[in-house]
Amino acid sequence: MASVAIERVEKAFGSTKVIHGVDVGIEDGEFCVLVGPSGCGKSTLLRMIAGLEEISGGRISIGGRVVNDVPPKERDIAMVFQNYALYPHMKVRDNMAFALMLAKRPQAEIDKRVSEAAAILGLDPYLDRYPRQLSGGQRQRVAMGRAIVRDPQVFLFDEPLSNLDAKLRVSMRTEIKALHQRLKTTSIYVTHDQIEAMTMADKIVVMRDGIVEQTGTPLQLYDHPVNTFVAGFIGSPAMNMVEGVWESGGVRVGDAHVPVPRPMRTQNGQKVLLGTRPEHLAPDAAGALAAKVEVIEPTGADTMLMCTLGGQELVVVVRDRVTLRPGDPVRLTPAGDKLHVFDAASGKSLSA
Repeated sequence: MASVAIERVEKAFGSTKVIHGVDVGIEDGEFCVLVGPSGCGKSTLLRMIAGLEEISGGRISIGGRVVNDVPPKERDIAMVFQNYALYPHMKVRDNMAFALMLAKRPQAEIDKRVSEAAAILGLDPYLDRYPRQLSGGQRQRVAMGRAIVRDPQVFLFDEPLSNLDAKLRVSMRTEIKALHQRLKTTSIYVTHDQIEAMTMADKIVVMRDGIVEQTGTPLQLYDHPVNTFVAGFIGSPAMNMVEGVWESGGVRVGDAHVPVPRPMRTQNGQKVLLGTRPEHLAPDAAGALAAKVEVIEPTGADTMLMCTLGGQELVVVVRDRVTLRPGDPVRLTPAGDKLHVFDAASGKSLSA
């Protein structure tokens, strides 16, 4: 196992710069998730860690060793790809053993490592099958098994679950997290799915347009987003953002005044965005915000209310069953200690 240090790393394709001086530190044994929308640079950054892309500037260290000019096979990493990258003409056993065979390891050691990895991943019944005889989830287990047998310092995962159906993705992310807790190998995982990031990560790195917007634990990012991008990206459904004006210790939204008890770096008359998570809004006959119900989506455990407030959209998540109907007026009360205030111009958080 090893720590990974990414220092002022840049990447350019010709005159087009796609990574802009990224700094990320990943501790020994940590599970770090790089998350962001398509094209933000997360997969490019992962490929630079793996040595599959050259670095245009900065430095990457694995276990204290600078690896900028080290070939991929000498970086002591193992990578799990989105499309499994299995050899179709080889059985599962041989796919898992191939890297060790190339390294000319003793056959007894190869058999032992393959057997141990197969036991961990529940692959014993499939060792003599070909990849075409496996389901998508089983193929991904084989890809992970091939990585495990190498006993690398660092695991790299490049959107490994994106080709699986929704139900299988849920079970596979649980398996990957359990695997990490068992092996405790430093892991870097790329995804565009913030639910995967929230449920799996020790540390999340939120990226946009080749820069790091915020780094922290899942709950740090959820509770204390530094700007509207992170606030809107982390959490599902996304945080509501309502236009308003700061006034006397709160936000004026139309005719309503919403007190904000948390200290803010604001001044009266400043245009702001009032942020509130859908689960932190509650229907309340005495609520300050007068909205209108547009759509109701019951999901069983929760009910989602799609509302409008002065032409602005609001999503409300309630645990209780509701008797509201589309078109009904509804008054809403936000949880004051959970409110966020952002500068309308820059999008930056104004929390003191």
